[in-house]
Amino acid sequence: MTTPAPTTPASTTAPPFDFIDRRVLVVGGTSGINLGIAEAFAAAGARLAVISRSPAKVTAAVERLSAHGRAATGAAADVRDAEAIARAIDNCAAALGEGIDVLVSGAAGNFPAPLLGMSSRGFGAVVGIDLIGSFNVLGAAHPHLAKPGGVVLHISAPQALHAMVLQGHVCAAKAGVDMLTRVAALEWGCDGIRVNSVVPGPIAETEGMARLAPTPEMERAVAATVPLGRLGTKTDVADLCLFLASPWASFVTGAVIPVDGGIAAGGGGALASGMGQLRAVQKAAAADAAAG
Repeated sequence: MTTPAPTTPASTTAPPFDFIDRRVLVVGGTSGINLGIAEAFAAAGARLAVISRSPAKVTAAVERLSAHGRAATGAAADVRDAEAIARAIDNCAAALGEGIDVLVSGAAGNFPAPLLGMSSRGFGAVVGIDLIGSFNVLGAAHPHLAKPGGVVLHISAPQALHAMVLQGHVCAAKAGVDMLTRVAALEWGCDGIRVNSVVPGPIAETEGMARLAPTPEMERAVAATVPLGRLGTKTDVADLCLFLASPWASFVTGAVIPVDGGIAAGGGGALASGMGQLRAVQKAAAADAAAG
């Protein structure tokens, strides 16, 4: 039986998704997958606000999002600083029209490191951004979320589902984020707020992919083990977010949903293999340096 060549579908971020006048806040929404999500909502007519640590990135993202036809807004804050992120969310909610219909929480940090080669400070930095930051964002956003009808989308990662070498900090942090998703879905369901996690697999042209598969050979090796035969795109992730934020998903909450071309169905072996290769490369480089 001949396997068909992998194809990348055209974007579906046009209709049927209509978010005209919906108020959308994307935390971490100034680069990569999260900016792609913000752009998809902007293209669907939403009013957008973004938050990230870098004022320069916020300015650039607001300009880019405003090009879709509606003026966007933004604020700079570190999600690890509970008071600062609360102020930023308050300001963005006011600018959007005194509330938030859709919150996308995607702030993240990562660097490859073995457990025995990682400091407590380094481990804590990733847990602080990914897990504690997500907790801070949830608490600060809740007063502003539409009740009923509010939607929260956490942008998680495969490390939440599959153990990977060099990723102990991210595995711990993102697993915690997915449990926050489930607990918030239980506790906030009475307010009519839905909370879900989106778990992107290997996504092309992202900083995360560049770090975890830093050579073309490693990237091709990962793509070859994806059941659908290709790397994902930012549009693939954005389309799932649009669906989950739409009325079509009105009975979906507490779910952790991979958008990964089938990797999760096979136990995450492709990404784990890629991280194993990276570890081998690092060890070889260290041995060469010691010998030299």
